[in-house]
Amino acid sequence: MSSDRVHAERAQPPGRDDRPVLVVGGGPAGLATAAALRAAGIRAVVLERGARVGDSWRRHYDGLRLHTPRGMSGLPGTPIPRRYGRWVGRDQLADYLEEYAESHELEIVHNVEVARIDRADSGSGSGSGWTVAATGGRVLDARRVVVATGYCHTPYVPDWAGRDTYRGELLHAAHYRGPAPYEGKDVLVVGGGNTGTEIAVELADGGAKRVRLAVRTLPHLVRRPAAGWCAVAGRRLSRVLPARTVDRLAGRVSRTGLPDLGAYGLPRPASGLYSRLREGAVPVVDTGLAAAVRARRVLPVPAVASLDADGVILADGDRTEPEAVIAATGWRRGLEELVGHLDVLDPDGLPRTRGWRSPEGARGLHFVGYARPVSGSLREISTQAREFATEVARTET
Repeated sequence: MSSDRVHAERAQPPGRDDRPVLVVGGGPAGLATAAALRAAGIRAVVLERGARVGDSWRRHYDGLRLHTPRGMSGLPGTPIPRRYGRWVGRDQLADYLEEYAESHELEIVHNVEVARIDRADSGSGSGSGWTVAATGGRVLDARRVVVATGYCHTPYVPDWAGRDTYRGELLHAAHYRGPAPYEGKDVLVVGGGNTGTEIAVELADGGAKRVRLAVRTLPHLVRRPAAGWCAVAGRRLSRVLPARTVDRLAGRVSRTGLPDLGAYGLPRPASGLYSRLREGAVPVVDTGLAAAVRARRVLPVPAVASLDADGVILADGDRTEPEAVIAATGWRRGLEELVGHLDVLDPDGLPRTRGWRSPEGARGLHFVGYARPVSGSLREISTQAREFATEVARTET
């Protein structure tokens, strides 16, 4: 689609605003929002920095699979096909997103990266619209803007002391693809979340000589079939039961079929599973970690404290000399350059509002996909997209 089509004419019938809703980001959150708006009769244009829908997913490691079942992971209006199986893989999800955009006939402008979002008025936040500065010198006009660039936007590696002097291989998990390059090597994986634990198991299965897993915060480990329960049932139960009761119930679920790994250096956390979930610390889905730890093929060790030229110093003072360090240490949202000047972000760089509603003083600016994924990120995205489209249709039509 030509970028000229993004511009709406300023000459409009009195009382009617024909400018589109601009959606920044063509991942699951952006596509779900655009599809929900289109179903409600509202024009939305998606601005996507990639050349193809699903590109950001295709760049993840080869073995990635969703942790919520297929039936809980579809976007509004189109379920994920049954042929993709219960646990959808990376490429399958990317293909689904591409098919989703086509089936909903979404307006997507590719190879456009948004640099900054500003109020179209003098700054009063009165709702007269927004301008979006993008690549190619574009300045686009919109009555509303939805930021949906994703929770995992910019890879983050801690600024460990001595990091610049380390002569071994150091890479973020975003640049890891598979275990083949590490066959026969000593590897340290940093990060006890889902990405770190999955990569550690994959490396052990793929022939790495030794795999250590540096863990800063002890994870709650759950079996894959229980992941959906923890995400959805826990949220529902929390509406009628005290958090400590939900923690006890969730704890029983997490212990079902999984041994206590305390003797192997990975004890269960003292805090409750659901209490941690509400704080944004999702449980770790067991994709083979428990068996690998018990077989000593993955060795849990304390967090990384610092690096030097030849090795890594751990929090307990021990020193190790891995041939490669893979940092599964999270992501940053990258929202500061886009909207940091609008006073709509909290100290952590996240939107001050956790749902789709506009932050105070920024009417018409919305964020979808940044709420902590208590019920699973794709399920949460679908809920937000539907609610947002319903509200826009109610107030504008």
